[in-house]
Amino acid sequence: MNICVFLSAADLDDRYTVPAREFAELLGRGGHTLVWGGSESGLMKVVADGVQSAGGRLVGVSVDFLAAKARTNADEMVIARDLAERKALLLAKADAVVIMVGGTGTLDEATEILELKKHGKHTKPVVLLNTAGFYDGLRQQFQRMEDEGFLPLPLTELVFFAKDGVGALAYLEESAGLQ
Repeated sequence: MNICVFLSAADLDDRYTVPAREFAELLGRGGHTLVWGGSESGLMKVVADGVQSAGGRLVGVSVDFLAAKARTNADEMVIARDLAERKALLLAKADAVVIMVGGTGTLDEATEILELKKHGKHTKPVVLLNTAGFYDGLRQQFQRMEDEGFLPLPLTELVFFAKDGVGALAYLEESAGLQ
């Protein structure tokens, strides 16, 4: 399965890097392909290293102004013109989406993916990997949106919140009929 992972390129502490590495190794050992932003820095590097060292493939989609930071030994690397094209290519190359911890770029990617799913532009499973409770506040906001009628679909049809990588991957594999 090609699994797109949106996440930070920042250097983060162990409470985020250790679970990210564990998830990456699960992907690699499971024979999955990581589709990601292609960066060779921060958490993006941690996940790419983990997938690659465990035998998985790497498909990167970088963007023109970040091409100098792109991983050189990915199995495939595409350079998009801008962030909008990058997001479209990442989604097109993926069978499923996992959103890990990140900043405003990751939040932008997450909300766009969910908005496209809400409007039926894709039906791919989407997981928010809630490492160390990072997305507790977002989950509460999404629940409020559902409760107050802002979502035309039940929240559970848009996104699955996973506490850890094992739960995230199990959900994705079940959604794809691999279990």
